[in-house]
Order: sequence, then C-alpha cells, then structure tokens
Amino acid sequence: MSGGVSRDADLSERKAQPLRPGATVGVLGGGQLGRMMALAGSAMGYRFVALDPAPDAPCGQVSPQIVAAYDDIDAARELARRADVITYEFENVDAGVAALLAEESYVPQGSALLHTTQHRLREKAAIIAAGVPVAPYRKVASLADLKAAAAELGLPAVLKTVTGGYDGKGQAVLRRVDELEEAFRRLAPEGAPAAETGSAASPQAGPSAGDAGFPGAEDAPLVLEKFVPFRCEISVVAARSPRGEVKSFPAAENIHVSNILHLSIVPARVPEAIQRKARELAEKLIAGLDAVGLLAVEMFVTEDGELFVNELAPRPHNSGHYTMDACATSQFEQHVRAVCNLPLGSTELLTPAVMVNVLGEHLEGAVGRFSSDDEEANRLGVIPKLHIYGKTESKTGRKMGHINLLCKDTADALAWVEQTNLWRN
Repeated sequence: MSGGVSRDADLSERKAQPLRPGATVGVLGGGQLGRMMALAGSAMGYRFVALDPAPDAPCGQVSPQIVAAYDDIDAARELARRADVITYEFENVDAGVAALLAEESYVPQGSALLHTTQHRLREKAAIIAAGVPVAPYRKVASLADLKAAAAELGLPAVLKTVTGGYDGKGQAVLRRVDELEEAFRRLAPEGAPAAETGSAASPQAGPSAGDAGFPGAEDAPLVLEKFVPFRCEISVVAARSPRGEVKSFPAAENIHVSNILHLSIVPARVPEAIQRKARELAEKLIAGLDAVGLLAVEMFVTEDGELFVNELAPRPHNSGHYTMDACATSQFEQHVRAVCNLPLGSTELLTPAVMVNVLGEHLEGAVGRFSSDDEEANRLGVIPKLHIYGKTESKTGRKMGHINLLCKDTADALAWVEQTNLWRN
C-alpha cells in the first residue's frame, strides 16, 4: 500500500481528511470509465491500479492492471494492498468482494449502494424511500403475476430482469396481451413458474405493491414497469463527498437508438424550471442514499412537466461524457475529487454540447473523419472532440468511443451528426 491514509486509520478521520494527490486509487473494473477516470486523476497527480479479467483492458492501457476475475478474493486483496482508496467503474462488480474490501481497506462508496442498484426492485424501493417519484411497477415471479400486473398497469409496459441488463438487454416492450407469454419465457430464469395460477409474489394493490421490502420481493426475477408517455428522457449526474458536499451537473437530454444511447444534448431542450427540478431530485437522491462518488439519475419528462426516475447508476455515466470538454470539471475528475474527499469542482457549463456515441459500426468512419479537414464542422462552427476507448475488439452495437461536439447552438451540432452520415448504418 502506498503512502497516504493508513488502512487502520479511524473511518471518521478518513471522512474528515482529504486523500491528497500522490496517493493510489484502486479501480474495480478496467473498462472505458476506469480509463477516463485514470486519465483525469493522473493529471491531478494520483496513481491508479485497476482489477479486470480482460488482458489489456482499456484502463490497463493507461495504468497498472491486476488481471483477475472480479470475484477473485486474492486479487481483490492485492488491489487493497496496492491502493489507498478503492472505487468501482461499473455497478455489476461482485458486491460481496466490495463488502470484503470495505472491511479491509478504504472504500468510501461502500457496498450498500451496489447492493441496492444491482437489483431493480431494491433500487425502486430506495428511490421511493428518498421521496422521489418512479413510474408505477409490479414485481413478477410467474406468468400469472405478469398477466395480473399487465391487467392492472395496462399496456404498453416494459418487462425487465431485476438484475443485469444494459443497453436494452434483459428487457422487452409489451404492447399486446399475446406478447406476454413469449416475453416471460425469454426473460425469466429457467424454472420460473409459468402456471396460470397466482403465486406468493403476485402483484398487490396500494403503495406497497412495488416495494422490495415486503415478503418475497427479492424472489421475483422480473419487474413490469408501466410505460410512461414522455416527451423526452433526461439525466443528471450528481456528486457527493464523504464530508457531505453535493454538486450536480447540468441535465442532459438523451436520445436512444435500438435501446443504446445515441445522443446527449446539453442544455436539455426542456424549460429551465424542469432542468432545475431534475438537478434538485438528483441531489436529493444522492444525499438520501448517503452515496459517495457519482450517481447518474435517468428521468422521464412527461408532457405536463412531471419527472419520474427511471434508473440509477452509482458511477460515471455515458450521458455525462459531455462534461469532459464542455464543463469546468469533468465527471471523471469530479468522481476522483469525491472519493478522495477533495472539495468538489465547479460544474459550470462552459459551452453547449452534443455527445454522440461511436459504436463498432461507426468506428472506422469516425477515425477516418478525424484524419482530414472537416468541412461540415468548419461550415457549421462546430468543434468535434474525439474520445476512443482502446477496446481490443470492435463489434456492432459495442461502444468504442464518443465524440463531443462543442457549439454555440446544439442545433448546429445535431446538423453535423446528420450531415456526416456516419450514423446512418
């Protein structure tokens, strides 16, 4: 373990004292989020070491890497030995390993938030407990549950697995009753009851119907969410330090294609009052959950201006990538500041921006475009900033990088995306 806070220091002292540059940050996960975190933190003087099972992982290209499975206890202890503070770059790391590390080293994020956000029913119950609205939902443990829930909530609705799933995986949009059985059989784990009779986990009426705290809730492998007619989806990334300081970034308007984030537009094209309310909800949630580091809060905006929280992510988030070039402090620097208990940086938006994801099918064209003069960018007054993640294999639908488009008007950046034709395939 390098110099800095000693392992046996009192936790309250750790919360009070900042971990100064020169210390080593251990990262559970070696993907692109860890890579960008290490690049931002190393500029501040911190050292990094990552744990990831993939050799030559993106984070491992810019910092030392321990190549091992996430549930490898010996590797986790090696990470603890080499680091002064440990964080994670995605929420599907082993919560048990995170709990062990919290006992043996300094993990300011703890493992409780991982335990909550790794399970959609627990997550929704925590959001409600914090006094923040979510769309109506019901737990689903059998086909009978699904049919009863669909009848109660109405269709369309979205059926999701309670654990795992990302970029549209592990979910199905249901529009007709005749789609229920196929979706249940596709998403439910093997052995889940498909009988027509009700189960012990059948949906209930009243406020507790979707509460993961009532008996049997964690036995339900699926959750049905009422489809909320919305004008757009927005997200806010908030940060909180162990000392309790909280700051949030401007709200981003998100546009998805095939259930994968395509664009984030900042400022979001909603009234300023809604943007302020979204930031207030995100700050209320991160404080209410006693979270440390970053918390990304995805929300639906209805036609009448209501906000419903959709999902949480306790880490840097794809929709926050615009901050790397458009804000006074990037989300990655802010995360390092938070887990090291430094004063949080300014979240001021310095310029409007549009972030566009570069998937595997876009990678060659995007890289080639940056090898020559960009006539569209010059004509539209847009400044494209390319970020490539260093993944070893490019696949269709896989996030390989992103481009931040700095502009005076987001309409110009959106015109650049349209006119380049890179995202038509």
